[in-house]
Amino acid sequence: MNAELISVGTELLMGNIVNTNVAFLARECTAAGISVLHQVTVGDNMERLCDAIKTALERADIVILTGGLGPTKDDMTKEAAAKVAGRNIVRDAHSVERMLAYLKGSIYKEVPENNYRQADIIEGAQVLDNDNGIAPGIYVEDALGKKMFLLPGPPNELKPMFQAKVLPILMSFTDGILYSKMVKLGGISESVAETKILDLITAQTNPTIAPYAKNGQVWIRVTAKCSEEEEGRKILEPTICMLKERFGEAVFTLEEEVSLEEVLIGLLKERNMTVTTAESCTGGLLMGTLVNVSGASDVIHEAVVTYANEAKEKYLHVSHETLKRYGAVSEQTAYEMATGAAKLAGADAAVGITGIAGPGGGTKEKPVGTVYVGCYVNGVVTVEHYVFRGDRRKIREYSVNYAMDQLRRAILASH
Repeated sequence: MNAELISVGTELLMGNIVNTNVAFLARECTAAGISVLHQVTVGDNMERLCDAIKTALERADIVILTGGLGPTKDDMTKEAAAKVAGRNIVRDAHSVERMLAYLKGSIYKEVPENNYRQADIIEGAQVLDNDNGIAPGIYVEDALGKKMFLLPGPPNELKPMFQAKVLPILMSFTDGILYSKMVKLGGISESVAETKILDLITAQTNPTIAPYAKNGQVWIRVTAKCSEEEEGRKILEPTICMLKERFGEAVFTLEEEVSLEEVLIGLLKERNMTVTTAESCTGGLLMGTLVNVSGASDVIHEAVVTYANEAKEKYLHVSHETLKRYGAVSEQTAYEMATGAAKLAGADAAVGITGIAGPGGGTKEKPVGTVYVGCYVNGVVTVEHYVFRGDRRKIREYSVNYAMDQLRRAILASH
């Protein structure tokens, strides 16, 4: 079966809100063995919304609409879907009861009348209870057996509702599922990664292999078509083993939801090590990435941003002679930054990053994108030289991802 996703909301069209729902729904539908053929975004306009629903029902078996189930007049998804399906809108007593229970003890002394609109459903539809908000989801079939799901827009409501209420229904439509694992690689470019597995990609049948570039990381999705998860695991196992063998220590996780920073923080905890950073061109982006991980405070106590040469000398004791002779962007400076940071913080591990993020400042010898990363681990310092391509933001992101992977490898090599 195939599906179409319709996102409803003028704020999405204007770019005021980033639409993360479509990525989530596309992944979930694909994993359930349902192909997503189209994704459409429509503003809060009844005529255009009805047209989008009609078109979707003509070319898809399943239509999933998100957003537009709120209490205000510009929330018109139910009305548009009902109009296209030739159904009436009716008030659902069960949803009213749940709404009143949800709002009990809230800021409202009396429930505003327009909130009751959220308990309205399409006549003959199945109600999908919302355990994280007011507006219920709705599942309805049209006269031709085409299926429509109407889901709330907020991701904290949509995601649990989809997984608990919608996914079981979708699974009943298919005779198989797609089971995937993500092999995540650090410190390697997409072109190099693809070259290493080109023979596997060329010969693929079941499972399939698809590499993706992720700003300094490469993710390889391996997907099997199967009847259930245990069969999927067995189908994937030989290919996963082959990828681990070919990429070795470049593989930092096989879990899609686990990030490189989480792996690094976990490794530091496991080794009972502390870490610090000294950043120039990344301006604190590396430390900001690390502290996003819960429990990072167990291994991080302090860090510095030393953008100017004077700061490198003052806080990290990078020698004036090094800066004068080799420059701030150099192997020698990165070495001394990492060493100085470790001594300053009394840390077991440290990263020093210095580079040219652009758009100006590059030379023929050191073009924009030139970055040096020094890693200190228990007294041993290694320095890597990189040349990244892209704008200032991308160069900084690449620097952070490569620095994290470089430190991960250095820690693994130290034991």
